[in-house]
Amino acid sequence: MSKISRAKQDMKMVYFGTPHFSVYVLEELEQAGISPSLIVTTPDKPAGRGLALKSSPVRLWAEERGIDVITPEKLSIEDETTEMLFNSEWDLFLVAAYGKLLPKKVLAIPRKGVLNLHPSLLPKFRGPSPIESQILGDVKEVGVSIILLDEETDHGPILAQASITPEPWPFTRIMLEDLLWHEGGQLLAEVIPSWLTGQLEASPQNDVEATFTPKLSKEDGEIDLTGNAYKNYLKYAAYEGWPGTYMFVEKSGKKMRVKIVEAIYEDGIFTPIRIVPEGRKEMLYSDFVRNLN
Repeated sequence: MSKISRAKQDMKMVYFGTPHFSVYVLEELEQAGISPSLIVTTPDKPAGRGLALKSSPVRLWAEERGIDVITPEKLSIEDETTEMLFNSEWDLFLVAAYGKLLPKKVLAIPRKGVLNLHPSLLPKFRGPSPIESQILGDVKEVGVSIILLDEETDHGPILAQASITPEPWPFTRIMLEDLLWHEGGQLLAEVIPSWLTGQLEASPQNDVEATFTPKLSKEDGEIDLTGNAYKNYLKYAAYEGWPGTYMFVEKSGKKMRVKIVEAIYEDGIFTPIRIVPEGRKEMLYSDFVRNLN
C-alpha cells in the first residue's frame, strides 16, 4: 500500500459544514474514499409554517451513513456536546461553509491543522458572498482555493487552487454554486493525502491583492429597469434564490414591490418573464404590464 493510500485509510478527520452545497463536498470526498470520523454542523432550526425543527443537510447526510455528528451552539469545551471534539486526538479538520468561525482553541486541536475550502481564487473575494460577488463582478474566470485556516477571515496560506472559465457566461448563482463546490470537493480530496504525508507546502496569500465581499441583505436585490441592462441581469443571476431580485412599479399612483422570478438578457435588453406582484400570485410580466393602467 502506498504512503498516500495509508494516509487515506488511517486519518482521523472532522468535517465542519452546514448547507446543501457543503454536502457536495462530502459527496466528492466519499467518491475518493475519504470519510470523516466526526461531523460538526449547526443546531436544528425552526422552519416552515409550523416552525418544526429542521436538521441541516450535512447532519442528514451524516446520519444516513452512520457517521457521528454533533451540533453545538458554541464551539467551546463548556458545551457538553463538544466532548468528542475536544477530548479526542485528530489528524485534520476540514471546513466547508460551516457558518461559524472556529476559535483559536479549536484551530489548535488537529495535528495537521485545519483546511478550509473557499469558492474563489484567493486572495480575491474573501468574505461571506464570494460566489455572488464573482457573478456581479463579471469576472468570467472563477475558481476555488484550499487554505490552511487561521484566525483571520479567508486569510491563511494557500495549499491549492483550481480556476474555471464557465461557458456560457454568466452562470446563475445556483449553477455556479454547484460547479464550484463540487470542483472544490475534488480538489480537497486530492490535497488531503498529500498534506498529511508532508508532500505539499502552503504559500502565503498576497494581502495587497485581497478583495472583500459583503454580507448580503434582502435590500441588495432591488433592480431599476431604467438602469444598465447587463448589470441588472448580473444581479438577477447572482441573487438567484436568495436574496432574490425585485423592482418597484407604479400602479394607481402607488408603488408596488414586484418580485422577479425569471428574467432573460437578449440583444442588450433585460426583460422579466415571470414575476410575483406584492400580495398576488405568480404571473407573466407581459400580462402584468398590460394591466398596469
